[in-house]
Amino acid sequence: MANDRVQLFEDQPIRTAWAPDEEEWYFSIVDVVGVLTEQPDIDGARNYWKVLKNRLKEEGSQLVTNCNQLKMRSPKDGKRYNTDVANTEQLLRLIQSIPSKKAEPFKLWLAQVGRERIEEVIDPELTIERALETYAKKGYSREWINQRLQAIQVRKELTDEWDKRGVKKGVEYAILTDEITKAWSGITTRQYKNLKGLKRENLRDNMSTLELVLNMLAEATTTEISKQKKPESFEENRMVAIEGGEAAGEARMAVEKRTGKPVITSKNAAQLQDLVTGLIETIKDKSDDQEGE
Repeated sequence: MANDRVQLFEDQPIRTAWAPDEEEWYFSIVDVVGVLTEQPDIDGARNYWKVLKNRLKEEGSQLVTNCNQLKMRSPKDGKRYNTDVANTEQLLRLIQSIPSKKAEPFKLWLAQVGRERIEEVIDPELTIERALETYAKKGYSREWINQRLQAIQVRKELTDEWDKRGVKKGVEYAILTDEITKAWSGITTRQYKNLKGLKRENLRDNMSTLELVLNMLAEATTTEISKQKKPESFEENRMVAIEGGEAAGEARMAVEKRTGKPVITSKNAAQLQDLVTGLIETIKDKSDDQEGE
């Protein structure tokens, strides 16, 4: 199951997963029920779905019988648990069982989600364009966005290389990523996130432009070394990851020596955006003053 991600309906999170073989979206039923019935929290949504599911079972509904489960990340602790999911057709049937003023807007949202995914499969560039638009709406600078999109490509090339070398997704990916991070930044991924006050948030989305560039250098170097050395075991892949990270670590220390400032910053996305906004306002104020003179 690929493309496990959260999508928004009227600013409410809906956990989804794209099944490429089936070309089908699956949606967390609890999340959908919570939105349609305007529950105050996920516990309320779970209770509503539990009662509704039992009623549908008593009625002999095939919707419950055919309901699938997928591991999805819990919004409470970030861990993955088996979660009742439904495809678009099943959700439309479910909506009929829930009295909700949001039913029609939700149907339109489902159609939009499906249409956008089909468009992205036909033209992958749309995925990049939509990612760019999303980051821009969040207030990131154009320079940062360009670097972030490049970082996504660099990461994809690295994971493709890991796949060729037999590295398993999940735990092994995480271990190698952590080795790279430690080698270039001097701290583990968890320590890095703690420094920035992050929990489930994406670390790269909270890096400065310079942090992103050095992280890209570490991952790109790891990819190139792997292509040359062709590691066969996980331990060999781990040593390559350390080598790639160390190359970027040397670059980091050179930058810090030249600038006299640490590259690693505790600032997260919100603080970085405030900093950029402040600089823009300062420049604007100076410009206004000069025009006034």
